[in-house]
Parts: sequence; C-alpha cells; structure tokens
Amino acid sequence: MPILAGQIVTAGQLTRMQPREYIAAASGPLTASTTYALIPGCTITVTTVAANATWSATGVFDCNVTTAHTTNLMVGRLTVDGVAESGLSIHAMDTLDRDTVAMLWGGGTLSAAGNHTFNMEGVINGAGGAGTFNAYSRLSVTITEVV
Repeated sequence: MPILAGQIVTAGQLTRMQPREYIAAASGPLTASTTYALIPGCTITVTTVAANATWSATGVFDCNVTTAHTTNLMVGRLTVDGVAESGLSIHAMDTLDRDTVAMLWGGGTLSAAGNHTFNMEGVINGAGGAGTFNAYSRLSVTITEVV
C-alpha cells in the first residue's frame, strides 16, 4: 500500500520500510556428500508482517577439499522456504585447497506474511573426492517489507 499525500505515517509503517539484515554463521563443519545437506548454523528464519516483502541474500561457502578429484565440484546453494534458488556457488575439487566462494542471490518476493526460512546447503556433485564446508561459511539475508 503506498503512502498517500497528506497521510499520517505510523512508526510501524516506517519501521517495516527499513531494510533489515540477518546474518548466520556456520556452527560446525558439513562433511559433503552427494546429497544436499544443511550447513550447520547457516539457517535464518524471519517473520514478515505484510505480504510481498522482498529479499536478497549473500552466501559465503568455506570450501575445504580433503581428497582431490579431477572433475567433481563442491556446490553450495540457497533454499527459501524449502525451494532451491537459481545460482550456485561452485568450487573445483582438482586441488587440495581451502577457499571461500561467494554467491549473490538477486532475491525475490515473499508472497505471504509470516515465517520464512533461508538455508545454505552444500553437496559434492558426484561420487569421488571429499570435502567439508567449514566454520567461515556465512549467510546474510536482507528483508524489506512494504508498508
């Protein structure tokens, strides 16, 4: 709902118009497998007051290759309310190394008011090779609500 000329604006309306940032940090490592799994601690649950709040997110994946593989990849993704977003963070596993790999998600709209959950998950895209998503993995989500 727009703010109309001459309208008295409430503190609640102004509060909802401010972007709010939420940050979660990994609380332990995820030993990656061939099935997507939650990186421990990288979950953010927000409660929106109004429908059609917008969101954007940044994920940083702390990738540690412990067994190299010439073609496999460590892959990180974001899910919102259980649905995978497009855009993946990708780290080659061809060298024993540790890197932080980032991904930006342009965001979207949360069509309903209420609780919404953002999760960072990791996987190895094929059998062979081993790795972990470690302690410096982070998730940042910014929510902006409509008036």
